[in-house]
Amino acid sequence: MKEGYTFDDIALVPQFNNIPSRTMPILDSWLTKKQKLKMPLIASNMDSVISEELADVLIENGSIPIFHRFTSLETQIKWIKKYENKIFISSGIKKEKLDETRKLLDAGALGVCIDVAHGHSDMMMHFIEELKKKHPDKEIIAGNVCTAIAYHDLVNAGADAVKVGIGPGAVCTTRLITGFGVPQFTAIKDCAQIAAKLRVPLIADGGIRTSRDVVLALAAGASSVMIGKLFALTKESAAPKREKNGITEAKYRGQASEDFQKEFFGCLKEKTTAEGVNFWAKIVGSTQDLIDELLGGIRSGLTYGGARSIKELQRKAEFIKVTSSYVVESKPRTGSH
Repeated sequence: MKEGYTFDDIALVPQFNNIPSRTMPILDSWLTKKQKLKMPLIASNMDSVISEELADVLIENGSIPIFHRFTSLETQIKWIKKYENKIFISSGIKKEKLDETRKLLDAGALGVCIDVAHGHSDMMMHFIEELKKKHPDKEIIAGNVCTAIAYHDLVNAGADAVKVGIGPGAVCTTRLITGFGVPQFTAIKDCAQIAAKLRVPLIADGGIRTSRDVVLALAAGASSVMIGKLFALTKESAAPKREKNGITEAKYRGQASEDFQKEFFGCLKEKTTAEGVNFWAKIVGSTQDLIDELLGGIRSGLTYGGARSIKELQRKAEFIKVTSSYVVESKPRTGSH
């Protein structure tokens, strides 16, 4: 039986460093085959994350916003027109969504993120193929998957980037409900081996808590990292906000949560069980503060890896398996203990 590893199971071994300053590493990367990023961070295309205000900050920092699909066609077209061909839109894979997605691409979206919980399916591949027939110049992000064969199949169908991650998200309960999923570090590493040959970017989606996890995901082979919870807990996010005991909180929820489904569909989908949760948590600050903190950690990580770029980090990366004691040892210990 194969072993699978989470971010907490793995550490990077420091490499010889000839980089005089932590400001020197370049963080350019790729979102898709054509779309370049000035930083490897993307906000999740969730209704409690991406907003126009958050998108503005992402664009200023060289990222590309991916807007969610859980609103009217008119609103999505408004987003596309406002951002003048600087954003992606999202779509499911139901047949009736095909015409709507084509209209959005015609309106000027850079591309589409075809986004479903289990992306390795006939329906997904057919949807990609149909879109590419009439819009061969538009970029398609497809997901989510967690195996190398799934990554390979979506690329063969025409995907220009693949989103990797089933179950690691902060509001996802898929693994607990179904028993299915691959630990996120292993999922990224396995898919990255194929990605290196096919030269189609891999987006690591889910499980990010700190810059440490981002560095590990990039070192394992991801071109960019999609983050939900951390962006949801910024001032500019689309998450509902409230004041409680003098603290500003945001409500973050999964798209498969009962909370979301009851609001968006009016009820839980028939014969299904919710595979997500929602919760309120303290706002951590501004989107810019979050980006600065994460990018600072990534730059430091690159210097420990003796790397001036993400590609060099990936070439030089040496991983070791660690025990739970490693995490304990890594944390600050104050007082007499």
